[in-house]
Amino acid sequence: MKLATRMSRLGTETAFEMLTKARALEAQGREIVHLEIGEPDFDTPSNIVEAAVKALREGHTHYTPSAGIPQLREAIAEEISTTRGIEVNPGQVVVTPGGKPIMFFTILALCEKGDEVIYPNPGFPIYESMINFTGATPVPIPLLMEKDFRFDIEEFKGLVSPQTKMIILNSPHNPTGGVLTREDLEAIAKAAIENDVMVLSDEIYSRMVYEGEFASITQFPGMQERTIILDGFSKTYSMTGWRLGYGVMPQWLAGQVANLMVNSNSCTAAFSQWAGVDALKGPQDESNKMVKAFRQRRDVIVDGLNQIPGFRCLRPKGAFYVFPNIEGTGKNSQEMEDFLLNEAGVATLSGTSFGEYGEGFIRFSYANSVENIQKALSRIGEAMAKL
Repeated sequence: MKLATRMSRLGTETAFEMLTKARALEAQGREIVHLEIGEPDFDTPSNIVEAAVKALREGHTHYTPSAGIPQLREAIAEEISTTRGIEVNPGQVVVTPGGKPIMFFTILALCEKGDEVIYPNPGFPIYESMINFTGATPVPIPLLMEKDFRFDIEEFKGLVSPQTKMIILNSPHNPTGGVLTREDLEAIAKAAIENDVMVLSDEIYSRMVYEGEFASITQFPGMQERTIILDGFSKTYSMTGWRLGYGVMPQWLAGQVANLMVNSNSCTAAFSQWAGVDALKGPQDESNKMVKAFRQRRDVIVDGLNQIPGFRCLRPKGAFYVFPNIEGTGKNSQEMEDFLLNEAGVATLSGTSFGEYGEGFIRFSYANSVENIQKALSRIGEAMAKL
């Protein structure tokens, strides 16, 4: 038997591969500091957990509508309307088990062979994987350190063609922590409207902006009709294991995405959805404390990395990642990933895990305690001094 050809076009997310390597070393007795996985180290806020337990005890253990329970879709519509300053109705919302299905389903629904999709590189690896899987052509827009890991707008304009079907944005950005400015978004919106292009705006880190205010491309005239907002609960509420995400999109597309849910997952777990209602409508204190802690951790890791010879690190404006340049060490990205794991006991990710333009960089997630970050910095400094 042979696999379908399309399977050869499917990529992966190397963070989970690195986590497996690190766990194997821990099983051998090594102590590893985990700065590889993009997962908050905080517990899910207690009010959310209690809401889920209550839902289970009340019998919310059955199928739900494929697009999500009405109560959660209404809460999401209200949340997006308030935070983005736009009008959203529940019919535009599709709830999914995590945020990735929104990437998968919208690219699958809109893109096919002959289409081009512009996406950030380095960037979340599933973008390129899904573009390739559908048979469309991935068109990377390089994110350069000298541009603060934002779009070079002139280069972006040169990439837009009659074949462009979709533009993918991710701001705040994984893996760099870069944030697109309102001027960037305005220029991208203008190009999208002029060329009749859809935009997938991955806003999963929208609550984690440390300088200035978060801006969504949907806030520009004409863009709500052609934008899919991807957001969810994993990062903001430390709910990675709950698998709860959503998309907000034009209603004509929402129906098609809901149909893809019918054909794949049937629905998102009922108790997770009721927990999501409480996450949005309940107290935000714990979430705000997490963001405050991430800001402190950001400063600790940036200051520490910049004291290590060969590392040059910008201070990211959002998310919980740093993406230092390591060209001064004489090692390429994969060599540095292996070196830090095996010699320093620090799990990181090679910049090339996020695309070809990630060469010369390494990604650290600072979704870990200050104590562990300082321990990692000390180990890295000692290991580098022995080179």
